[in-house]
Amino acid sequence: MKKNIAIIMGGYSSEYQISLKSGSVVYKHLNKQKFNAYGIHIFKDKWVYVNEKNEEFSVDKHDFSVAIGKEKLIFDCVFNAIHGTPGEDGLMQAYFKLLGIPQTSCDYYQAALTFNKRDLLSALRPYGIKSAASYYLNLGDTIKEDEIVNKVGLPCFVKANKAGSSFGISKVYRKEDLLAAIQNAYKEDDEIIIETFLDGTEVSVGVIKYKGKTKVLPITEIVTDNDFFDYQAKYEGKSQEITPARITDIQEQNVTKAAQRAYDILKMRGYSRSEFIFVGDQPFMLEMNTTPGLTEASILPQQAQKAGISLSELFESAIDEALDENG
Repeated sequence: MKKNIAIIMGGYSSEYQISLKSGSVVYKHLNKQKFNAYGIHIFKDKWVYVNEKNEEFSVDKHDFSVAIGKEKLIFDCVFNAIHGTPGEDGLMQAYFKLLGIPQTSCDYYQAALTFNKRDLLSALRPYGIKSAASYYLNLGDTIKEDEIVNKVGLPCFVKANKAGSSFGISKVYRKEDLLAAIQNAYKEDDEIIIETFLDGTEVSVGVIKYKGKTKVLPITEIVTDNDFFDYQAKYEGKSQEITPARITDIQEQNVTKAAQRAYDILKMRGYSRSEFIFVGDQPFMLEMNTTPGLTEASILPQQAQKAGISLSELFESAIDEALDENG
């Protein structure tokens, strides 16, 4: 009997449009011989099942079911394609845990930890995962430009701490531009991380659970036309994403080891995509995404295809892993 799969997409963050695209790609490629797929749009003002005629049916949040006429639709598993809150920060993971419904991304603690850049890097540092020097600010803190520059130097990156990697980020070259960058980051989050600029090759490393084992996918090198890998570079074609990355064997070994170690230390499951910058042969972690983009042009699907894994296989594997986990 075919399993009913809810593909959740949308979300409450600035990345909701990208999430809708990711969810649509999952719906398109999911094996319809094995699964009944349902697109569920999650927004602050409504949770709805949207059918192929664009008709909307409300989701009952008490049990995550949908009434269609006299029929009650319940789901065997949830495929999580929400970038940002509430799909990447642990809220949906905890909700489904309470309901006892398997879902494809990591557990709620891992989602909350990885979504918080400051906490993630702090948790991994004792295990030898390197990261840039950083300075933290919370909304309302006194902004001491000299202290910031003394700690991280110039240029530096100002980032929203708990937001996707595409919004609320600025590269700052001059001390007098710090305040505007901080205010920009506060539009996305009330916590900020300011990091030293690392001058080196940037790579993105996908790690997944595949057929019961942790698998590191072929590594992607990021070459951006812009000053850094921002929203335009990511989603509007202002970058080259080269897979496999043009890095040395020792760099590949080091970053593969670091990415898999981080995944295993955190007891991750589902997909992760971690960003690193090389300083010499050493990879420095920037962040980890646990619901990465899943469009045909997104990095993780490109990496999977280089590894000989089709989109259909990639998505089916995540569902199988989730169902097996819940046995």
